[in-house]
Amino acid sequence: MDQLTRRDVLSRWGGVTAGAVTLGFGGLRLFSETPSLRADETGQGYGELVRDRKRRVDLPAGFDYSVISQVGKKMSDGFRVPGSPDGMAAFAGPDDLTVLIRNHELYPTSNDGPFGKKSKLLDRVPDGMVYDDGNGKTPGLGGTTTIVYDTGRKKVVGEFLSLAGTHRNCAGGPTPWGSWLTCEETVQRVGRGDDGRKFVAARDHGYVFEVPASVEPGLAAPEPIRAMGRFRHEAVAVDPASGVVFLTEDRDDGLFFRFLPRIADKLHQGGRLQALCLEDESRGETRNWDQRRIPVGEPRSVKWIDMDNIESPLDDLRFRGFRAGAARFARGEGIWYGQKEVFFACTDGGRSKLGQIWRYRPSPHEGTDKESTDPGRLELFIEPNDSRLIDSADNLTVAPWGDVVVCEDRKGAVVRLVGVTPGGDIYTLAHSHLRTEFAGVTFSPDGSTLFVNAQGKGLTLAITGPWKQPTV
Repeated sequence: MDQLTRRDVLSRWGGVTAGAVTLGFGGLRLFSETPSLRADETGQGYGELVRDRKRRVDLPAGFDYSVISQVGKKMSDGFRVPGSPDGMAAFAGPDDLTVLIRNHELYPTSNDGPFGKKSKLLDRVPDGMVYDDGNGKTPGLGGTTTIVYDTGRKKVVGEFLSLAGTHRNCAGGPTPWGSWLTCEETVQRVGRGDDGRKFVAARDHGYVFEVPASVEPGLAAPEPIRAMGRFRHEAVAVDPASGVVFLTEDRDDGLFFRFLPRIADKLHQGGRLQALCLEDESRGETRNWDQRRIPVGEPRSVKWIDMDNIESPLDDLRFRGFRAGAARFARGEGIWYGQKEVFFACTDGGRSKLGQIWRYRPSPHEGTDKESTDPGRLELFIEPNDSRLIDSADNLTVAPWGDVVVCEDRKGAVVRLVGVTPGGDIYTLAHSHLRTEFAGVTFSPDGSTLFVNAQGKGLTLAITGPWKQPTV
């Protein structure tokens, strides 16, 4: 195999995540090539939504939620629960426990970091375990926390800081070998803060970091995977058959990348970063803003081009890739691997800029010299252009029964969790009245619990009920 070590990676990747691999990477049925779109204002898939007396989240009858984590609370390691929880994934732990790893999209200027007021708890972190200490004045407050959760007893049994000192950890993705890849959605350089915020960064940002799924408290080594490039990373998904990592970029003119590691489960040992091109169209336009250049349900063959100067000190990686022929996308956001296919959201895609969901089917020879004879194929799965269906698709996951479950990042009184069936029908799964985006949707390995964050409120919810294939 060219560049990537060929082996049956799943046979090696066991231990803590065996259940998570079975659930999170399997069970997806083939979607219709011409999906229909049908509004479902009442949660028809599971029945009419029942109004929550606490005015938090409306769910179908038979479903319930609990708040399992809240910003500012003391964790089991003595640090504080950070705010702005975002991307998340669940892994199977020992004794039927679930290991939930969660991002925090925080700047150093945030008031709700893990180290408490004025970062007084920072000196409790062991030497070398904070990626960017801000020269002791403005440390990175993003990173990740880990929740150890007992789904049977519906109880948190542990919660701790698992990566420290990074900036704006937005989304990421699980690996089949039992870790979480967390992404920085920033291109902050050493020096003054970006986006007008006043802080001093001691190191460059814009990288992917790896956090092992563990029930034991402790911090992951804060080592960026530099070969994955420096850009406004959003999310990642790993193809377990090849070990190839797919990456989204949160820009209106972003690219869709893949990373070919030298060794599938040892990403720090390097590899090649590439950008997707439409095989029959150089500089492909996927955003469909001015006209529908790419219709729904028509797969297109793709090819990939190597990227160079991937540290991108001028933040021009996407510009150089587009000039070289890569297709551009409207704010690539959440991404998840189903069964032999990858789904990803583009939040500003479509004529109405309300969002698209794409499907990429990897080649049977993904990342090898044989790929050109049987290339991967990209398809626009849905593009509703109707806020009654989907408004600002963001994080997503693939449910155990095959539906895509999508978080909305919309502004307004009601924010939804939306389900999309294999046939393309759209239904409402939950209404939030918390006036903040849903983020980090993911299922427990046993399929009993859906976890999701209410980002602006700093809450993590566990939703239980009769999860199954809904009737739409």
